[in-house]
Amino acid sequence: MRLVIYNIRYATGTGPAFHLPVPGAGYLRSNPRVLTGITRFLREEQADLVGLIEVDSGSVRTGMLDQAEHIAAEIGHYSTFQCKYGVSSFNTLLPIVRKQGNALLSAPHVHEKRFHYFDTGIKRLIIELELEDVCIFLVHLSLKFRHRQYQLRALHDLLLTKRKPVIVAGDFNTFWGTHEIYLFMRAAGLRSANTAGLASFPARAPRIELDFILVSEQIEVSDFHVPDVRFSDHRPLVCDFQVRGPETAHGVVA
Repeated sequence: MRLVIYNIRYATGTGPAFHLPVPGAGYLRSNPRVLTGITRFLREEQADLVGLIEVDSGSVRTGMLDQAEHIAAEIGHYSTFQCKYGVSSFNTLLPIVRKQGNALLSAPHVHEKRFHYFDTGIKRLIIELELEDVCIFLVHLSLKFRHRQYQLRALHDLLLTKRKPVIVAGDFNTFWGTHEIYLFMRAAGLRSANTAGLASFPARAPRIELDFILVSEQIEVSDFHVPDVRFSDHRPLVCDFQVRGPETAHGVVA
């Protein structure tokens, strides 16, 4: 199976024009050409699963276009979207902001989808898709170090309730890379699919490993790469994997 993780920055683009006429002004306008480019890239990757971070579900910024549904329809997937701020957040009352969220697009049959929420941070959403033999979690962690640590603790406790192998992926906002999540990975029995520590941010000249795909022991990664794609301020992650049976996971062939 192939999994692609991409923080698309609401398809607002990147570069100097993003900060005109005032810094960050680009967040208020999406670019149809950028969305077309993102969609074309995802179609060419032929991924079974696509995790999208920073997606607009249909605000005035996009002309009321639901980006998750649009991309899913173009690549032949089902879309699971949710606002990332939590049902009781003040942000759910604000124009544009209330339409900001994350989405998991899936081609394989989904047994069940669930939405969980952290108790801390502004971005609180955890999307879970349960497939036949694996559970996929999509997250966008807090920019604040202390909040991220609380969120990782809660995520660890959630993972312990799962009997199937798991993949945890998304934008972790870890400015110290794997060093910041080392103890979390050890406690949860996870390892990074990005064994080479390839950076994904900023897209123009990546220096920081902000985005991760973490997999449990039973998952075998056959390929991982970070394509030179610059439609956002992040580069996407592409991971090919398969789920091994319990015998092969421990090095024994039945």
